[in-house]
This record gives sequence, structure tokens and C-alpha cells, in this order.
Amino acid sequence: MTTPVEPQVRVQKDDFDIAAEIAGLAAGRGDVGAVVTFTGLCRDEGGRLAALELEHYPGMAEAEIGRIAGQAVGRWPLTGLTVIHRHGRIAPGENIVLVVAASAHRQAAFEAADFLMDFLKTRAPFWKKEHLKDGGDGGWVGAKETDDDATGRW
Repeated sequence: MTTPVEPQVRVQKDDFDIAAEIAGLAAGRGDVGAVVTFTGLCRDEGGRLAALELEHYPGMAEAEIGRIAGQAVGRWPLTGLTVIHRHGRIAPGENIVLVVAASAHRQAAFEAADFLMDFLKTRAPFWKKEHLKDGGDGGWVGAKETDDDATGRW
């Protein structure tokens, strides 16, 4: 029986390099047959958004993402898992979140990445505030019922 991998979880202000993260997860590993990535970007909300500001509780956010990632490595035969979530002020088109799931086979990597995103959207303790192009304050973004519904399939 293989030992579950230790998920790599980072919450950071700086952007991330997707190609470098993939290479770091797969480098020198003969057991990686598939790598699935998901990158979440900041939308411009129809051209009205200047930036999205993400706040979090340091330590708590990492612990909760780690808990969710731990569930994924316990559920699927992953050979590597990286989750990066940014905080701070993020402009439209910039990266917000990255999930990189590696496995010997594609189905496990796809399912694990999908599972992680469903639960990151609903369980990770981040708060989002919109800053509008017209200088106004768009307020705090509330949770979506569709995101909560998505977790029910797991």
C-alpha cells in the first residue's frame, strides 16, 4: 500500500507560476501519469470591477485548506497535490487560486481537483470585497447557493 502524499498548501499575497508548480509536483516522479490543474481568475464582472480584495485569517485559512486537501488525498490515489490561494487586492484577469492534482491516472486527478474546488469555494475562510471601476464600493460578496449545492455530490 502506498503512503498518502502530503498536500502542499500555501496562502500568499504574491502571484504563482503555474508551470513551475506543475513541474515541481511532477519532477523526477515516475508514478505521475496525469496532472490536472485548475486556475481560478478574478473576473471583471461585466467591466465594472476594478479589483477584488480577499481577506483571510492567517493560520485558519491554511488549516482549513489543509483539512480539505487531506480529505482529497485520503479519497483518491494521488501522487501529489498543491493548493495555492491568494489574498490581498487582485485585479481582473489575475490568478486567485491554483489546484494541481497528480495521479497515476487521469480520473483520480480530475475528481480530486473538482472536489477541492467545490469545497474551497464553500469552506475556505476567505472574505471577498469588490472595488468598482467607478470608484464605488461594491461591498462584500456573499456565498452562492449553487456553490453549496455542488458540495452535495461528494
